[in-house]
Order: sequence, then structure tokens, then C-alpha cells
Amino acid sequence: MSESRTTTGDREHQTGILGLIERAGNRLPDPVFIFLYLIIAMVVISQLAAWAGLSVDHPTQTGADGAPLSVDAISIFSPAAIQHLLVEMPDIFTGFHPLGYVLVVMLGAGVAERAGLFGTAMRAAVRDVPALLLTPAVALTAMMGNLAADAAYVVLIPLAGVVYAAAGRHPIAGITAAFAGVSGGFSANLLPGQLDALLFGITEAAVFALDPEWTMNIAGNWYFIAVMTFIFLPVIWFVTDRIIEPRLGPWTGGAVAGGSAAEDDAGAALTDGQKKGLWSALWAVLAVCFVWLALTVDLLAVISFGSVSMYGGDVPLFNEAVVAEQGVAVALVPFFSSLVAGFMILFVFAGVAYGRAAGTIKTHRDVVDMMAGAMKDMGYYLVLAFFAAYFVEMFNQSQLGLISAVNGANAIQASGLPLPIVLGLIVLFAGLLNLFVGSASAKWALMAPVLVPMLMLLGVSPEMATAAYRVGDSGTNIITPLMVYFPLVLVFARRWVPEFGIGSLTAAMIPYSIWLMASGIIMTIAWVYLGLPLGPGADVRIPIPGAG
Repeated sequence: MSESRTTTGDREHQTGILGLIERAGNRLPDPVFIFLYLIIAMVVISQLAAWAGLSVDHPTQTGADGAPLSVDAISIFSPAAIQHLLVEMPDIFTGFHPLGYVLVVMLGAGVAERAGLFGTAMRAAVRDVPALLLTPAVALTAMMGNLAADAAYVVLIPLAGVVYAAAGRHPIAGITAAFAGVSGGFSANLLPGQLDALLFGITEAAVFALDPEWTMNIAGNWYFIAVMTFIFLPVIWFVTDRIIEPRLGPWTGGAVAGGSAAEDDAGAALTDGQKKGLWSALWAVLAVCFVWLALTVDLLAVISFGSVSMYGGDVPLFNEAVVAEQGVAVALVPFFSSLVAGFMILFVFAGVAYGRAAGTIKTHRDVVDMMAGAMKDMGYYLVLAFFAAYFVEMFNQSQLGLISAVNGANAIQASGLPLPIVLGLIVLFAGLLNLFVGSASAKWALMAPVLVPMLMLLGVSPEMATAAYRVGDSGTNIITPLMVYFPLVLVFARRWVPEFGIGSLTAAMIPYSIWLMASGIIMTIAWVYLGLPLGPGADVRIPIPGAG
């Protein structure tokens, strides 16, 4: 209780720009109510826009006479809009694009997390690492740990303090390095995961205004986030070893006194059951990967070098009929679309394999309880998703999203700014907004309905728009006390240095934020200039809708 009172006191006396940001952010309502207020504002704005006669020519559709189709602002007060919003309420909620994706993945992730697989895997990754390589090992594990969502914060960050102290290094340096990797590198990873399903589901809803046939590809940012991992890794390594740790000085405090249960468990050696569980999980992962490969590639044809295409063949997840005309990337669309189910099945099988070997899963009822627990944890997200779904639907009904996108694209074209610079500015805007609205999905649900169509009209793909947002969303996570895990990280740090305050943690994380944002912006601009693919079947540029 004393720690909570101290934290509150530090916050009340925080001054300067950090205090200004914190006080402004604290005045913001819960994201659910932000969407509720936006819905109310949308009703008023749509009526004013309809009275003003706002309209644009649709960029891709024409009327019966061949002339561009006029898109007029529609009042939410119109009888047709009111009827749609009330009659279709269940479909609006259940049809919210990210909802199904996230719930499916979380069914599997809940088993893997509650069985102990995620926590044990992260502990195994950073134990017994040479002191020289400790920081990059922690940073890489932290970024990969984003696949485990909340578990990375609760397990890896206190563990990093333990292993740094055991190596004779300052534990605060370990905590900041892990925090920078988990939260500052929130979108960096070697594999797509839950966040990809969540964000691309929102992107898919935003694209609908221009291209109703566009479907989500969960691997649409795979190459981008993988490269981001290798760019952020040396950045976190440099900042930790060359900036943060020298400021902290040598560590002479020994082991932490009165550590939390998470820290005590993190410092313990892996048991035989946990080691056996990790091996069992590895075999389960390989088995699922093999099954998905067999569903995508005709392995018999590959082995026998027969006449069937080695790309696919008669398999469920490869459309060989379109290879000749549209290419392999399009033929792999069923495979990309199946990855949401793939991750769910992979997490379930790996979690069960680990749990059975480690003793954390006794019967099939344990698996069901773990899935149910994961859904229980998603309760708040379901509430948020309902209001976000209604806001997006009303925005689409009013036609203001498309009108804003067309006008925004015209303004950017008139400004003469190169597209790479435009994407860099979007990264900065997302980072600034992140200081006040912590939820990644809430911010993207606000930005995507305008940002995605606007960039599409400039020839920028939805995948590139999503990638730019992700860079900005990551870099400033670690410097705002409004981030939900910021107080928890502060508690972890205070177990080693009791006088460590909110200002101390923020000051320690600012260098990470600056370097991560700078490197992320440079990477984004360079990626657009070079036109590199963002993932399988996902390019930076697309044909401008309606052009030619």
C-alpha cells in the first residue's frame, strides 16, 4: 500500500511537459466513452455536413450515364440510417472485422499462456546468457514476447532485473531493456501474431469504402516487422549499454529483498517438468507447421518431381488455377487467410503439449477452463469493440470517411510532399496520439477510416498504411504513465531501488523512445522509397483506385 501512495504522490507533483501530458491524459475518459462521445459528435457533424451539402466524386464508381458518382454526406438522423443502425445492431457488432480474428487467436493463446508455456519459454531464452550478450538476448526475447501479450510484461520484465543482478549488472538496466523491447518494440516481431489479426481487421473495415473485395492478409506486414526487429535490436542494445547503464553506475546491492512472486519464480531454475514441456511444445509446433505445409504444397509432387506444380497442386490452401494469370502471391491468398486459424491451432497444441508434460494440464477440462479464462479476459475488449463497431459503421453511413479521404488526398497532392515524407509524418502523429490514448486498436479504429482510403487514393497500399501506424504506436508507449503497465514496471524497479520514482522511469525510457522513433521513421521512409514488399503478396504501392 505504501508503494501505491508514493506513486500517487509522485504523479501529483510531476511538472514540466511530462506533467502536462500526464494531467491532460488523465482527464481523458475511458476509451469506451471516447467512442461513445465520438458517436454523439458524429450524429451532430453528419447532420451539419448534410445541411451544408458536402459531396465529392467517387474515385472508383460511375453513374448510369458514365459520369463520376457523387458521394453526398448523409445525416445519421435520416430514416434509412436510423433504421439500419437499430435493425442491424447485432450484425454491426458481430460483423466488426477484428472481433472474430482476435477471439479466435486468443482461444489458443489463452491455453499457451495459462499452461505456462509463454512464461517458461521467455525464462529459458534469457537464462545462462553470457553477460556481453545479455542485453540483445533480453531485447530479442522481449520483442518476440509480444506474441504472448500481457505475459511478456508480467514475466519477462521482472526476470530481466533478476538475470542482470545475477550477472553483476544493474537490474534497472535489465528492466528498462525489457520494457523497451516489450512495449517500445510492440510491433516488432519475427512472426505475425495477435496484433496483426487485430489491426488488419480494422484495416479491412476501412478499405471497404473503396474496395469491398479486399481481404485481410495477416502476413501483410511480416517482412516489415521482421526487419523492424533487427533494427530495434541494436538500438535497444546501444541505449541500454551506452546510455542507461553508465548513468546508473555499478550495481552493488545484491539480490532483491522482498521480491514479488513473479520475480521469485523468474529467478528459479527450470524444473525437469518445464524442460520436458518445452521439448514437447517444440515438437507440437513442428507438427502443426508440417500440417500447414502439407495443406499448402503438394508434398508428394515435390518429392516425386511429377508434372503437378511444385507450388501447390491439389491442396486446400493454394489456388493453382490463378497462378498463370495472377501469380503465386494471389494463389497463396487461402494460405494467408488461414493463418488466423493456424495460430490458434498452433497455440492450442503447443500449450497442451507443454501442459501435459509439465503437469499444468491434467485433464481436458483444464484446457476448456483455460479457453474460457481467455474469453473472460476479453470482456473489456468486447465492450470496446461494440462501441468502436458502431462508430465505424456510423462513419461509413455518413459518407464522411470517404469525403475526408478524397479531400485529404487532394490536399496532400496539392502540397507536393513526397509520399515517404507523408508516411513519416503519419508515424509522428500516431506517436503523439499514443501519449493520450493507449489502446492500439482504439487509436487505429479512430485513424483508419480516413487514413487508409486517403493513402489508397495516393497509391499507398493498406498494408503500408498499417505499417506506418504501427511504428508510431510503438515508440512512445514507454514514456507515458497512461500506459496501463507503466505503474507495474515502476513497482518492479522499486523492488531493487526503493527511491526509484515515476520521473526516474520516464527519464530512463526517453532515450529509448527517441532512438526507436527516429530509427522507425527512417526505416519507414526508406521502405517507401525503395518500394520493398511488406509481406507475402503485400507491396508498398497499389494502383490508384479509379485511375486509368
